[in-house]
Amino acid sequence: MHKLTRVFALIGAILLAGLYICTLVFAMIDSAYTSDLLKAAIASTIILPILLYAYILIYRLAKHSDDSPEK
Repeated sequence: MHKLTRVFALIGAILLAGLYICTLVFAMIDSAYTSDLLKAAIASTIILPILLYAYILIYRLAKHSDDSPEK
């Protein structure tokens, strides 16, 4: 499972870097759809780390409950 966590962390870092690049590109382009795309990229940049943190938190809680001995 430790390997899986690293893979998800790498995927999350790549997605965040891509979103930062998209945000920068959308901010520089002048088009009719750019405003909506920029808003979506900024929202995704905020929401993705929150979802990744929630995944890690749930993983730790599930792992902790699996390790506890049953009575």
